[in-house]
Amino acid sequence: MLEVSRQNKKLVIGIPKESDETESRIPLTPEAVELLVNWGHEIIIESEAGKLANYTDHDYSEKGAQIVKTSQEVFKAQIILKISPLLHAEIDMLTENQVVMSSLHLTPEAGQQIKGLMKKKTTAIAFESIRDDDGAYPVVRAMSSIAGSTSILVAAEYLSNVNEGKGVMLGGVSGITPTEVVILGAGTAGEFAARAALGLGANVKIFDDSVKRLMELQDILGQRLYTSIFHRQVLERVLKTADVVIGAIIPEETKGRLMITEDQVKLMKKGSVIVDLSIDKGGCFETSEVRRHTDPAFVKHGVIHYCVPNITARVARTSSIALSNVFTPLLSDIADTGGIKQHLKEDSGLRHGVYIYNGILTNSYLGGLYNIPARDINLLMAAF
Repeated sequence: MLEVSRQNKKLVIGIPKESDETESRIPLTPEAVELLVNWGHEIIIESEAGKLANYTDHDYSEKGAQIVKTSQEVFKAQIILKISPLLHAEIDMLTENQVVMSSLHLTPEAGQQIKGLMKKKTTAIAFESIRDDDGAYPVVRAMSSIAGSTSILVAAEYLSNVNEGKGVMLGGVSGITPTEVVILGAGTAGEFAARAALGLGANVKIFDDSVKRLMELQDILGQRLYTSIFHRQVLERVLKTADVVIGAIIPEETKGRLMITEDQVKLMKKGSVIVDLSIDKGGCFETSEVRRHTDPAFVKHGVIHYCVPNITARVARTSSIALSNVFTPLLSDIADTGGIKQHLKEDSGLRHGVYIYNGILTNSYLGGLYNIPARDINLLMAAF
């Protein structure tokens, strides 16, 4: 009956230098910082935060960012925006009731990190779980497209002699049988992996639990492909001949049903390559282990495994631009609405990314995983 007037709210956004030395992405580019500063917001960036993406402090200061020497100064900001999840030392630097927007990796340490954020009464948002107006996941879409293409380039490296692979070229040339690439999952990552593999001339086979997605992927790619739903016998027959298997299944969406077992991995050829793009969500191969860019691959049952959660950090500048394209309009919308709490009430897509609200866990999947009580965020919104 009475319309509450909106008021644009100035945001103070802090971007710390990533503690993980193998994380080379940064969430905002200098061009994005310039836009946000011109809109009246304050951006605090720790010195050398963009170095690994080939952005200098000068690039940011010229666009209006405030460059600081220590993480403590950054963590005084209203919104903390970073790529990798906060470590315990970073959580200790938080003050109460701050907003943290970062990725969420389901590593063995994640449970304790979540409890640490809850103690600080933080509102924590996993940016890969944010939805747009169409119900799609913009960060996942952007990173998945890069990850899918990159996974094929990584597989090509590990098939070559350089990394003690079989010495096989990924693709195909006249007179030689093309390499066989099996892709598990027909989502965005699977689509771009298929595009890259087909472009190199490989023989591509795609599995998914949705016939509709398989049909859509064939339409998008404009050609007939070997496609199948997850029949165990069919999958095992294909695994025996595969040179590369790309895992692009999200365990959370399938409730862990579509896991490639250790016995199925044993069926694969010696020297074949697995790239697990779902490792940050727990992985879709029973034999997967979380690795870092400094030691990304290992061999198990004669199969080379590449299991790095932030594979897109291999192409840091491209990934940073893609992330920045998502975060810049999102931050602008938050300010236009009057702040994060008000925007969460109005934007169900952003609300979907919240896993802690004012120190209360709101994600039932995480609650079951780490034995922490969880509550419905929609009910909490009415209380705060």
